[in-house]
Amino acid sequence: MDLDALTAARREEWARLDALSRARRLSGAEVDELVTRYRAASADLADIKTSAGRTPQGDYVSTLLARTRLRLTGVREHSGALVPRFFLRQLPAALYRVRWMLLAVAVGFLAVTALVATWIAGDPTAVAALGDSADLEYYAEEEFTSYYSENPAAVFAGTVWTNNAWIAAQCVAFGITGIWPLMVLVQNAVGVGTAAAVMFAFDRGDIFFSFILPHGLLEITAVLVAGAAGLQIFWAWVAPGPRSRGEALASAGRSLGTIAIGLVFVLALSGVIEGFVTPAPWPVAVKITIGALALAAFLAYMLVVGGRAVRAGEDGDLTEYEAGTPRLIAG
Repeated sequence: MDLDALTAARREEWARLDALSRARRLSGAEVDELVTRYRAASADLADIKTSAGRTPQGDYVSTLLARTRLRLTGVREHSGALVPRFFLRQLPAALYRVRWMLLAVAVGFLAVTALVATWIAGDPTAVAALGDSADLEYYAEEEFTSYYSENPAAVFAGTVWTNNAWIAAQCVAFGITGIWPLMVLVQNAVGVGTAAAVMFAFDRGDIFFSFILPHGLLEITAVLVAGAAGLQIFWAWVAPGPRSRGEALASAGRSLGTIAIGLVFVLALSGVIEGFVTPAPWPVAVKITIGALALAAFLAYMLVVGGRAVRAGEDGDLTEYEAGTPRLIAG
């Protein structure tokens, strides 16, 4: 097939299809014409792809067909339907997509935390380097636990929520750097490991776990998910596959960016647990059980609901209505 000859022969027909697909109102005859020209352009696109592969002419016709298809079959969703779709399809699908990156990040985080805690707690010189012995003992005996109750529960919950949500948003937004998510994760791992080392050095390890686990199970997992999403965006840029780096990065940014929004709600729940459950004078087993149930619910949402959404064809990306019909730019 002579591509140039086909283009010359079909140029006016494609231009007419373009005009019809953009028209505000169509008569009955124009709708019939639109359908007829849509079918003809589909056949042209099949011929172009079969004989020449991907070409600028093929991309142009593909864009015309996408716009026409929306005109013929698309019904813009009511705004009220967007919320259920986000929580039942887009968000869980995006979370499901980062499950393996999350596993790798979690293993690394726990390894760094354990290494820091073991090293500092087992070396009196390292403990002494953290500060005055009396100050460290006061931290282990009083300050660590009073941190969770020195402010009203609602105020404290709101403060930790906004702080953690901001950290999570940064991990996703700056994921393209590849460095920022790792820096945040390592800082958090070192911080948790150092706190654990001080508590264990003064025989308060049981207190450490009883105050960290109730909210930390969900809170730390949420931060790890944000880091995994950021690194996944970076990886889309490093290894885009058959797409261009720009296309891969745009798709990953749109689909995984939903995770930053979803984690706002997850971290709100962990903030409520941290403000109201962690400092509560309840049995430790009860508080940890509450935290474990919150984590189990999140993982079920991520793996079960998310897996179902992905198998149904959802990838977490915006629909064509939400993202807009792609435009071709020459040059």
